[in-house]
Amino acid sequence: MNPKNSFTEEDMKAFEPAEKIGIVASISPQGFAHITLITSIRANGPARLTLGEFCKGLSKQHIQNNPQIGFLVLTLDKKMWRGKAKWTHLRKEGPEYEKYNQIPMFRYNTYFGINTVHYLDLIETAGKEKLPMARIIPAALLTKLAKGGAKSGNQDPILKPFAEKLFNKLDSLKFIAYVGNDGFPVIIPLIQCQAADSRRLAFSPLAFSKELKDIPKGTEVAVFGITMNMEDVLVRGIFQGFHRIRFLRLGTIDIGWVYNSMPPAHGQIYPEVELKPVVNF
Repeated sequence: MNPKNSFTEEDMKAFEPAEKIGIVASISPQGFAHITLITSIRANGPARLTLGEFCKGLSKQHIQNNPQIGFLVLTLDKKMWRGKAKWTHLRKEGPEYEKYNQIPMFRYNTYFGINTVHYLDLIETAGKEKLPMARIIPAALLTKLAKGGAKSGNQDPILKPFAEKLFNKLDSLKFIAYVGNDGFPVIIPLIQCQAADSRRLAFSPLAFSKELKDIPKGTEVAVFGITMNMEDVLVRGIFQGFHRIRFLRLGTIDIGWVYNSMPPAHGQIYPEVELKPVVNF
């Protein structure tokens, strides 16, 4: 990839439809990558991005505390853009605010409209990439074949059956993120990733091999999974490196944290958070 510091007209046009996958990786106060689905991401000029906020999750807090983000846009024709950007400010009015709320998805939404627009300066982009399905499909099949040998051996579950099933769907999308040496989150498609069991994820490095092998062993990574029905889950865990399992090379991640990022009730699932009574109404 040859990084650039501006979008082309083609790039900006590709970002316009609401019907796309938009992924933003921010950095938590603990210094770990956090991944959020933000389909409202748009190129607001050759060197600027905007995010339309319609519900409050952790990512909007994170980017104001640490403005360095990674982004990925995947269009319906399997074209992809990735890059880095820096949050600068937000507005609750103005031409971008009006433009967002004219989009049918938000204009006719009974419950959610865009209430805040976040502005980011583009740092770099790799330009248009094509999703390498000729490598992703074999990688998913190899992962399915070998993941049984990567089980953690721990019977105390972490992932709920819903989340484990989501990761094991061969047609669900998954993405991994970690904080790079320059302090910006790095996002890599990881569609081949599957659950070896409820405590461990496994994946073949056949697709995006070079980028995956650049992740240092022992790194805290985030993995986001989403289905075509817009069901999703976010996990974090320790990347354990690559090992030969059942004669095949697999990377594994030991899960330590699970988060429900689906609106309207965002929240941590594991470790379980103690329920507290409501005392103020």
